[in-house]
Amino acid sequence: MNKGQLYIIGTPIGNLEDITIRAIKTLRKVEIVFAEDTRKARILLSRYRIKTRLESLHSYNEKSRLGMVLKYMDEGLSVGLISESGMPAISDPGAIVIREAIRQGYDTVVVPGPTAFITALIKSGFQMDDFLFLGFPPASPKKRRRFLRNLKESPYTVILYESPHRLIKFLNEAIEILGDRELAVARELTKLFEEIIIGKVSQVLQHFSQNPIKGEFVIIVSPLKNI
Repeated sequence: MNKGQLYIIGTPIGNLEDITIRAIKTLRKVEIVFAEDTRKARILLSRYRIKTRLESLHSYNEKSRLGMVLKYMDEGLSVGLISESGMPAISDPGAIVIREAIRQGYDTVVVPGPTAFITALIKSGFQMDDFLFLGFPPASPKKRRRFLRNLKESPYTVILYESPHRLIKFLNEAIEILGDRELAVARELTKLFEEIIIGKVSQVLQHFSQNPIKGEFVIIVSPLKNI
């Protein structure tokens, strides 16, 4: 029996129309889709009249679901993998499954799609030739401060994700450790209330101190040479 394939499928980060024709065809083609959030996945699949079976695969059950994914492929089934939005495994679940599928010799196919940090970088206008994407800063205050100190001399644009409840804390620590350099904070990308604030850290901090903090955030820190 031929082994099945693992399709790693990029999905919209907000606007449901930002899905590729290839992604739609692939979601229809596979026998089962493992999704980070099955409720949001059903909204997307319903929009395009896709009736493929859904199973959950998120950060809390990825290791326990790994055997199920491999078993389906070993039986010759094609499996799709999607995150809540964007590309799986980019600060989202999926990396464990992808690495093990490759290690065991299963065929893996990437179906590219939108990615929040690239969208935010381009929208910021900051240096784009050389950049570092570092995902979420540590939640621990001590580790986060060490993390920021390591970025202080960076010659590269640095891109981060941050949760709404830690944004103000991050900006306060950033101005203390990195200085009042240029920074951009983007939220709700491709959605109705999309917003990007560009300016000195102090200006961005003032804005979010006076306005509701809602949505998913991407932070773009200018490189040292642009200070």
